This record gives sequence, structure tokens and C-alpha cells, in this order.
Amino acid sequence: MSMRLEIWADVVCPWAYIGKRRVERTLAAHGGEPVEVLWRPYRIDPTAPEEARPLDGLLRDPFVDEALRACAPHLTPAQNRVRVAEVAAAEGFPRWGAAWHVSSHDAHRLLHLAEREGGPALQNAVAEEIMRAHFVDAEDIGTAEVLEGAADRAGFADGGRLLRAGEGGGEVRELLLRGRARGVRTSPTLLVGDLALEGACHPEEIAGFLERAGERSVWSPPAEVERLRLAEALVEKDPLGALTLLEPLLAEHGGDRGVRLVAARARLRSAQVGRARKELEILVAEAPDDAHARRLLASALRRGGEPGAAETQLRLADAMAGS
Repeated sequence: MSMRLEIWADVVCPWAYIGKRRVERTLAAHGGEPVEVLWRPYRIDPTAPEEARPLDGLLRDPFVDEALRACAPHLTPAQNRVRVAEVAAAEGFPRWGAAWHVSSHDAHRLLHLAEREGGPALQNAVAEEIMRAHFVDAEDIGTAEVLEGAADRAGFADGGRLLRAGEGGGEVRELLLRGRARGVRTSPTLLVGDLALEGACHPEEIAGFLERAGERSVWSPPAEVERLRLAEALVEKDPLGALTLLEPLLAEHGGDRGVRLVAARARLRSAQVGRARKELEILVAEAPDDAHARRLLASALRRGGEPGAAETQLRLADAMAGS
């Protein structure tokens, strides 16, 4: 049985490509159980344009320069770019330098489709070709031609056709939500189960991470349980994303009380107060001793302009809890 190593990364992040090399060096020397590498999407700039713009001019923009300081607070963005180039050279890249600022959404679609159609090995080969095109050959990976070329070189003959058919977009958007729910906050992030390692770490650190992961028992819950947990993790920070994750559960398990409670919380957080109130009133009627549902209903009533009714629900909930 192999260990499943997920690399959550943006293909336009230079540290993702450097991190890929370091993971490969680690695995080449790895003496433990086999490791299956899977690429998962992360977007360092969700607002990047679909039509590429020259990256050099963008990086000279003082507003962008200031925003990029979050990536390396102790360096100016210009100093950070020099540092990345030096590290890339040390990792053996023949040349280095992306030329375009462009959305990576279609590149992530291609990666997802490669895994779907050919498994992790094909996906990894496609990841290599996409990042080589972006960072080494300075090509525009926002174009269908460049992505199709990357797919062909990797041996993914159907890649271009599937991209042109628009496949994979919904799956990538869901994966982005799953990553956020699992706490992914930087590119690259390595995940084995719930154990995470952030950044393009050196092989020694990656080896230690894999050793720690191998010592842990990784249990995967049923798919429906995992989806519910991830949706619940998103309720406070992205309630609309939580509802997106809940859609299949509501369609297939719409009578499940746990699913309905999480959906009601998400609707309440996303200002869908009327829908949340209706569902919570039904949930309270079904289980009058559910203090949690009553408190949620009190919140919906208060936000709907009924403070008296809300106070009644709170008193009942407190009485049930022994307050």
C-alpha cells in the first residue's frame, strides 16, 4: 500500500516548481513505503486575467510591489525575485523567468483531467511540462495552444480536446474549496492525511515529514462524512463555499439532520435568513429538545427583526441546557 502525498500548489508559483524538484530528490532517496504524488490546485492570485499580460511591467507597479511583500516580509519583492532565481539555478534549471501574468485556472483543469484520465504518473508529467513552459520557456500557459503542447509532450493526447470541451472546471473549483477547508494557505503545501508541510522545503525536511507521516495511522472517512466535515469547516469563513460542497449531500441525503443543520448555519452566515429560518423551524419542530437548533433559530429570528421570538427560543435552549 502506498502513501498518498498531495501537493497543493499553483503552477504559476515559482516555489511550486522548485518544491517539485525537491520532492523528486527526496523520493529518489526514499527508502520507505511507496509514495503516490497527486497535484491539487491552489490560486495565489484568483484575480489574474484570462488574457495574459507582461509580468515584468506588472511587477514594477508600486501597488503590486507592496502587495507582494506578504510573500517574503523580510525582502522587497525585487530581492525575492533575485533569491528565487538563485535557488532555481542551484536546483539545476537551465534558465529561469516567467514572462506572463495570467490565470492558472485552465492549467489546473488540465492537471485534474490528466489524473482523471491517466492517474498520478500522467498528472505529474503534465505538471512538469506546464511549469517548464511557464518558468523555463516563458510561454503563456493561459492559451489553449501552449497547454495542448504541454499535454502532448507529457503523453496526454486527449488533453487538448478535453480542455476545449470545457471539462474539469467544476471539479477544480470544488478542489479549491476542499483545500481551503483543510487549511491550505500557501503554495506549495504538502499534505498526507491531516499532516501538513508548508513551503518548498529542503529534501531533509521533506524526508522527515514523510517519516512522521508514515508513523501515523491515516484513516479516511467515508466520502459523504468527509464532505460534510469539510463543508462544516467552511461555514464561518466561506458559507457559500460550504453550501457548494453540501449540494451533493443535500441531493442524496437531504433528510439527514446533520446535513440540514450545517446547511442552515451556512445559509444564516450567507444572509439567506429566510431560508435558514424555515429550515430551522422544521428542525426544531422535529426535535424540540435540540438546544443547538433553537439557538440557531433565535439568531435567524433576531436577524429577521423578531427579537421577542428570538428571546423565547434562547430561554428554552438555556432551560434544556440547565442554564
